[in-house]
Amino acid sequence: MKWKQILLTISISTVTTLGVILAHTAITKKNNTYAGQLNGFVPSNYKYAGLADNTTSGNLLDFTVPAKLASPTVVHIKTKTNAKQINNNLPKNQPSNPFSDIFGDDMMEQFFGGRRQGIIPEQKASGSGVIISDDGYIVTNNHVVENADEITVTLSNKKNYKAKVIGTDASYDLSVIKIEAAGLPFLLYGNSDELKIGQWVLAIGYPLNLETTVTAGIISAKARTLGLNKDKKGNINTGVESFIQTDAAVNMGNSGGALINTNGELIGINSAIASPTGYYSGYSYAIPVNIVKKVIDDLIKFGTVQRGFLGITFINASDLNEAEKKRLSIPTGLEGIYISDVFKDGGAYEAGIRKGDVLKKISDKEITSGGEIEGYISRLKPGDKIPVTYTRNGKENTTLVTLKNKAGNYEIVKTEETLEKLGADFSTMDSKKAKDYGVTGGVIVKKINEGALNDQTRMKDGFIILKINDKEIKSIDEMKAVVGKNKNITITGFYPGYDGIYEYPISLEEE
Repeated sequence: MKWKQILLTISISTVTTLGVILAHTAITKKNNTYAGQLNGFVPSNYKYAGLADNTTSGNLLDFTVPAKLASPTVVHIKTKTNAKQINNNLPKNQPSNPFSDIFGDDMMEQFFGGRRQGIIPEQKASGSGVIISDDGYIVTNNHVVENADEITVTLSNKKNYKAKVIGTDASYDLSVIKIEAAGLPFLLYGNSDELKIGQWVLAIGYPLNLETTVTAGIISAKARTLGLNKDKKGNINTGVESFIQTDAAVNMGNSGGALINTNGELIGINSAIASPTGYYSGYSYAIPVNIVKKVIDDLIKFGTVQRGFLGITFINASDLNEAEKKRLSIPTGLEGIYISDVFKDGGAYEAGIRKGDVLKKISDKEITSGGEIEGYISRLKPGDKIPVTYTRNGKENTTLVTLKNKAGNYEIVKTEETLEKLGADFSTMDSKKAKDYGVTGGVIVKKINEGALNDQTRMKDGFIILKINDKEIKSIDEMKAVVGKNKNITITGFYPGYDGIYEYPISLEEE
């Protein structure tokens, strides 16, 4: 009888243990992000470094442990942009362009924006990146891989891989690329909201084409805005900046590399330096990981960032003197985030916020700078609801704002919509017509409607597209594949019956 009780107890314990394990596995899979970071899953590099439980911090005066575990996860990225040759040897007995009967050639060269002659030489550059999943997803800066024709990733063990761009966003200056590999070490995410001024951090990357380099410093400021990030049109108003400022030495080539805490967790992506010479001279800046996580997941899932907007413009009145406040019609003595305009199709207007209100809190968090607003709102998506506290005529109010997208609605934006933004009817050129023109294939612009082609170029109906961003285009599907992954494109092609190759640069960034 006694043995039966013992066996029963053992059986119950075994079943209970298996149940806990299965439940943990199910929860882990459910909470998986698109960047491949599983809750509870610890990569081998953390186990070997002695930080597997995420509770033991590296000694503040000895950074060998976090440096050892993080270094294998930071990669060297080398890019190549192919040379471009544009043939413009036009015979005298043919019109040089389809508009020469209206405008002279010299006039067209100024306004048409397409005819150039000569060779744009091959360009090479390098930067850094951070592995964020064991199957090869890598985060880096947009400016590291922008417009590259070839991307090579070198791991710390000297293995080389060709990488493809998964998604990119200039406003955040972030990009996701991928290599075909498995079982890679990767960095776990930290929490950039918990960072404190004076906290030790390490910067890891490949500066000046050197091997893996680790530097240390402290966080000297948070939520910095520098006016560096812009969309593809150069619009600074859509740039997102809430930089972590450190005094860890960062140089050219560190871009896209890791900023980690002493637990070896990723807390930022190194992005910029403050320097009159282009080399490190005291301060460096990183994109907080809480922003990075959101952008990465959106780029992998949707191909574009699902960005929520309050629908306001604002001025930090605390940074202005009384004369500047008077010029901007800001009440004398007012301090804080002054709302200078509210868009009528935005969430803030619908929630009752108006021009002249002073923003105090977002989700019960005190707001003292524009960088704090951008840092928080940039992590949210259209449809998210947030409490916003503001003052009007000295009275404090709190309202619930539902964020919208840039178009003023709550819809998810997908990359498939990007081709529609060009605003034209297209057709794939048949092989017979291609042979007649002496090309291997292309896409015909049948009719230009409202959209980017009409707004940003002087392209005319009948234009034949041969390349986009120097990649050959032979069908509408190939065109979708290239346009859908880029927000800044250059269309190259010709007009039947006219000599010369024309280029049209186009931005597909949201207005």
